[in-house]
Amino acid sequence: MDYIFGGRVFSKNSYLIFLISFLSFCFMSESKPQADVNPDSALQIILNQLEGEKLSLSQAVQHALKNATSVRIAEGTLISAAGTLRRERGVFDPSLFFNLEHQDFDEPTASFFSGAPVLSTQQTTAQTGLRLKLPIGTELEFALNTVRLKTNSQFAFLNPEYDAFGSLSFRQSLLTGFTASSRKQLSRAEHEYEAANAQYDQAVVDISADVERMYWDLYAAERDYAVQKLVRDRAEAFLKEADLRAQAGLVGPNQVANARTFLAEQELLWIDRMEQLDNLSDQFATLIGRRPADEFTRFIVIDEPSENFPQEPLDELIEKAIDNNLDLRTVQDYLEASRVLLDAAVWEALPSVDLVGSLTGSGLSGTPRDVIFGGDTLRTVRSGDFGNSLSQVFKREYPGWSLGVQINIPLGLRSGLGESDRLEGEVIVAEQRYVELSRILEEQIRSTYRELSHGKERLKAALEGVQAAQEQVRIGVLEFQNGRLTAFELVRLSEDYAVAQRRYSEALVKTAKSAATLKQLTSGKYPSA
Repeated sequence: MDYIFGGRVFSKNSYLIFLISFLSFCFMSESKPQADVNPDSALQIILNQLEGEKLSLSQAVQHALKNATSVRIAEGTLISAAGTLRRERGVFDPSLFFNLEHQDFDEPTASFFSGAPVLSTQQTTAQTGLRLKLPIGTELEFALNTVRLKTNSQFAFLNPEYDAFGSLSFRQSLLTGFTASSRKQLSRAEHEYEAANAQYDQAVVDISADVERMYWDLYAAERDYAVQKLVRDRAEAFLKEADLRAQAGLVGPNQVANARTFLAEQELLWIDRMEQLDNLSDQFATLIGRRPADEFTRFIVIDEPSENFPQEPLDELIEKAIDNNLDLRTVQDYLEASRVLLDAAVWEALPSVDLVGSLTGSGLSGTPRDVIFGGDTLRTVRSGDFGNSLSQVFKREYPGWSLGVQINIPLGLRSGLGESDRLEGEVIVAEQRYVELSRILEEQIRSTYRELSHGKERLKAALEGVQAAQEQVRIGVLEFQNGRLTAFELVRLSEDYAVAQRRYSEALVKTAKSAATLKQLTSGKYPSA
């Protein structure tokens, strides 16, 4: 007995096979109606089944700030710069000094006035004081010298004898001292510390932006994996349907071959997407310095990229980046450090003119002795101990002073002028680096701003592409069932759907990554709020 269906004549067996396949396909299509209407519903089921350690964006940033090598390197540079600054500041710290020396000599003599055939002397010399260098180049030294002399000479009026000598001396460079030359190393260290500090802060901003961008890349990779698995599952269902239709005599073996080829290709692409997802997770783990927990092989993102970001005027963003970008500030600080050395070198190339002077005071005391010379007995009127001699020094009972000028003129001035030329070249190089970086920064701001400003339109177009591709697949399935579309054409429609879904994933994360880049370029000043 023959059956007529859709204008075609079937035998009893063929009709039963066709009926079974038709009902199976209808049941399969009706069981997943949302997958054809909403592109995210079927994907979300697959995403929820992904195994891995769930990680939020804020947690990832915290791990990176703690473990990232770039931040630790910048921190080490900052510590080194702080140590250099502390060292250069220490140059102007006062320093105490103390020297002690004892001498004991026996000397043969041939002169009557030596006072003994073998002159024995014990002399103890002590020197103490304070040295200080001022940022204007003034060198100060307060020194106190004491001598205790004991001898067996018969002509020593004081035995032991106490001598004391105090002085306050200074040296002031009249040319280089009152300029940046005297504190050039300190000024340079200050600018380099500011540069290292800005570099560290920028490293924190950079790693935060890098983590955010890779986080959204991982988000897109997960969606791409889910899309590919969805296409692969549909390819498997499509092959089963083609087999049933071939058994019913509705399609030829070429249709089944097309479906089998499509499934094999999608199976390979699914494996590639799985490897891509795992590789990206490994890169993400390297970036944040932490591996997933032992029971997991990958990280799974839990945050969604935002679709709304504030649109600030382009000129304000460029100005904000120029004023706040820490990389640019780092280069500027190094430029200022080079200028400090150049300013000092210009003065140091000139002849040196130093003003030197001192204020002094002397003191003398000891145990008086009678000295017999010929038939006379002589005695000194001085007496006392160490305290008396020191008192005379501090009271300046026997004052003295000196003042002078020391001039040094290097013939040819080639050494100083050559150093000045070298430093001038370094300043020019630093200035051009600053200009180059500012131009690159402006170019990056403009490019990223365009990506951000087109974010909503890009996402809308990508979503419309997904919906259109979804509708194409739905209509294609119906036309395939009615025999108006070949399996090869339906395969192409499924591939178009996968491409549209990947573009939708790219559009989702591109705007969020652009916003992260703007935060990085403005060193955290975008958005204004």
